[in-house]
Amino acid sequence: MLVTLQGAVAVGIAIVLVIRGLLGHDQTATSGYGTAAWFAILGGAVLAAGIALITGRRWGRTIAVVAQLLLLPVSWSLLTDSHQPAYGVLLAVVVVAALVLLFSSPSSRWMADEYGDEAS
Repeated sequence: MLVTLQGAVAVGIAIVLVIRGLLGHDQTATSGYGTAAWFAILGGAVLAAGIALITGRRWGRTIAVVAQLLLLPVSWSLLTDSHQPAYGVLLAVVVVAALVLLFSSPSSRWMADEYGDEAS
């Protein structure tokens, strides 16, 4: 569910950025449409991975793990360079929780079931 939530938030941000661009907000500092496309593509992939995990498809775990590993430096940046410690701590807690759940014993057993012992 955490991975699905992350993907949904990213897609939501993409929608907000497109709406802001259509309403004429200033985009001289950043490209709202380009950033929206980036969030939509990556957020859509993470959302698809989360839905895949919820529905029992193993391929979603790989995308979920990669997304969490990419978000760890983002949380560090929020804690240090961006001076937004509240967001950094919140993101770090969610990312670490997702990684712990993705690598927990039940999750690892579930992933290994496909490669069961054929000698039995």
